[in-house]
Amino acid sequence: MTRKFFVGGNWKMNGDFASVDGIVAFLNQSADNGSVDVVVAPPAPYLAYAKANLKAGVLVAAQNCYKVAKGAFTGEISPAMIKDLGLEWVILGHSERRHVFGESDALIAEKTVHALESGIKVIFCIGEKLEEREAGHTKDVNFRQLQAIVDKGVSWENIVIAYEPVWAIGTGKTASPEQAQEVHEWIRQFLKEKVSPAVADATRIIYGGSVTADNAAELGKKPDIDGFLVGGASLKPDFVKIINARS
Repeated sequence: MTRKFFVGGNWKMNGDFASVDGIVAFLNQSADNGSVDVVVAPPAPYLAYAKANLKAGVLVAAQNCYKVAKGAFTGEISPAMIKDLGLEWVILGHSERRHVFGESDALIAEKTVHALESGIKVIFCIGEKLEEREAGHTKDVNFRQLQAIVDKGVSWENIVIAYEPVWAIGTGKTASPEQAQEVHEWIRQFLKEKVSPAVADATRIIYGGSVTADNAAELGKKPDIDGFLVGGASLKPDFVKIINARS
């Protein structure tokens, strides 16, 4: 099955109106590439502004959301609010949510279920820390994080899995194309065994972790790497080169 290439840009907690205007400008000026789904995730205060100003070919995602539609949850946003802005995507389970803010596999699974039930598509992030990789637990950690949503019986057609080894995020270290492909292949086999061969074949598994314009083309050649979730490089014009890495 041919899986459409997917490139996400996670702006994290970066930006102001001036810098957002700059990012919007280089994205809007870039040539349209119908063979790639492009989704960028600004901080919450700029979601509506980015949506209003980006061209139709670039979709906007929220960086997080909570597990219920409304209520006394100070500081949170809900999938209903994301949908009300006209957006289709949210990032859930990012390592910074897991390890900086202490979100558990169980909470992330609940958030994923609620987002999907609310009509929001999910970029579901998984990945191991350096000590886990060095201890030989890469497979165990990623499978545990995936099992949390498998156990919920989620529908997979609106999920993109982002494998982001924590040791490679923002560190300048990147998993080699061979290392990344190995884990992506494990993930696809996990889906085949735990869900179905059809889901394993159809689900896009993208790579994140210090992706740059220089390494994207080599990573993108691997058969089980279906795109990227890009951090800091998505704030710069070179992001367009990453979008076109397979072109």
